[in-house]
Amino acid sequence: MDTPKIFESEYRFCLILWEQEPVKSGKLVELCRERLGWKPTTTYTVIKKLSERGVLKNENTIVTSLVSKDQVQAAELNEMVEKTFEGSLPAFIAAFTKHRKLSDAEIDAVQQMIDRYREGGTP
Repeated sequence: MDTPKIFESEYRFCLILWEQEPVKSGKLVELCRERLGWKPTTTYTVIKKLSERGVLKNENTIVTSLVSKDQVQAAELNEMVEKTFEGSLPAFIAAFTKHRKLSDAEIDAVQQMIDRYREGGTP
């Protein structure tokens, strides 16, 4: 199953959900008012839309995610690399590092991911 598309404001909502879940919808309304400045109707509309798209479920006023933060981030990154860099991970990395200096620790961490991937493990 493909990860459903989550837009920016929905992602900010999901960050709160992932942090709190399982959570009562009323508590989400309160948190979204505090953190995002949303009205209750906005929060309930987002809950309904994300439920319809299979991102979360709302059963008996308890809201839980059906898609993890990692899944959403991976899908967004894959879409961006495909669309912007024609699917080329080296082109993405070249563009990223052209404007941002990596620390030795970051370089070591990336190298370890590559080494694990080469050995057949997960990055």
